[in-house]
Amino acid sequence: MRERYRRPDWVRRVNAMGSASGGPHRLVPIDAGDLIEQARASTGVSDPADLGDGDWEARLAALVDAVNLSDLHVVGRLMTREELLRCLRTRFLVGERRRREPSIADEVIEAPVIVTGPARSGTTILFELLGLDAGLRTPIASDVIHPVPPDGTGEGERRAMTESEQELWADVQPEFAAIHELRSDLPVECITICAPSFAGSHWSMVLTDMGDWLPDVTADLAFHRALLQTVQHGRPARRWLLKTPGYVFMLDDLLAAYPDACVVLTHRDPARTMPSTVSTAAMVRWLRTDDVDLDVLSALIGALFGDALNTIARRRADGSLPGTYGDVRFSDLMDDPAAAIAGAYEAIGREPTVEHRDAITRYVAAKPRGLHGTHRYTAEEWGFDAAALRADLADYMAHFAVPAEGA
Repeated sequence: MRERYRRPDWVRRVNAMGSASGGPHRLVPIDAGDLIEQARASTGVSDPADLGDGDWEARLAALVDAVNLSDLHVVGRLMTREELLRCLRTRFLVGERRRREPSIADEVIEAPVIVTGPARSGTTILFELLGLDAGLRTPIASDVIHPVPPDGTGEGERRAMTESEQELWADVQPEFAAIHELRSDLPVECITICAPSFAGSHWSMVLTDMGDWLPDVTADLAFHRALLQTVQHGRPARRWLLKTPGYVFMLDDLLAAYPDACVVLTHRDPARTMPSTVSTAAMVRWLRTDDVDLDVLSALIGALFGDALNTIARRRADGSLPGTYGDVRFSDLMDDPAAAIAGAYEAIGREPTVEHRDAITRYVAAKPRGLHGTHRYTAEEWGFDAAALRADLADYMAHFAVPAEGA
């Protein structure tokens, strides 16, 4: 990664403070008990309420051990400490609000529309375009990262607090903006929503050594529901629009949690998605550590996504995969976004509107591809052979009629 990206001077200098002070862990210590006490002191909540997701303290302790096993630099430890402390504050404040307003637990998360698919297959732009549908509610970053802001916190301050977490990533490495745009006023993925469960894939995405920490899908989705109920409470009824590529690995669990969900699956040539996924995952880790093993990432991502996509194709073909699905090919989405979305809507039984179509047209015109730079890559640059990828995923490509793309 050092050969690919030059760190901004401010990051390089702050990281050098670690060496100057005897190590990053001395400059930015991270201890589970201390974080909990800090969250209690800063929120005034001494006894956090049960959010239905089990033993979060044990998960936090294992996660902090994993943080301290991972070779994070100073900026990486600072980012991670802030996220852990903010997530604890979110848990405490959400739990306290639910304790004071028990009716929040009666909120029904009805028939959410959930976007998933291979990473880098158009899930993000599709998510933003579907979010223009006036009948859907999107998880805007500031709403779900700070769902219960402290008393006296205005919307501007809440956006500023969210910006410090979301938009810092591109400050740490400016090339990140061309890979994935994060903003306080944009919708965020479910992995971000669920980070305070200390059970989901946000943490395995940013850390290099997970130690004894293990993901817990059931706990993660239980927290997910609790937070959505809290944000939804007292607002007009609308169906949630949700998204994360990681759902391709857990569709059965997802649909057990939300049986009436409609899933919109994106599809793209794996010779494009796999290397781009590796480059994204490598960048995410590079923001926090110098220790990025591209060979391990390539092998892991190729195996996980390859198996998941072929399994989805097989189970969709034989009818064994539960759920209602609409499909969007990346090539179709790029050629005619409104038409691609209308096709997916027809499949999930949702009526497209003229207003939504017009909003899509305006949005695409105002946000052309490459607005924040172009993410250029080849399969070979990131440890893959394009022909081998397509051969391994031939069943997937055939079932969903996914075209091969040029270099």
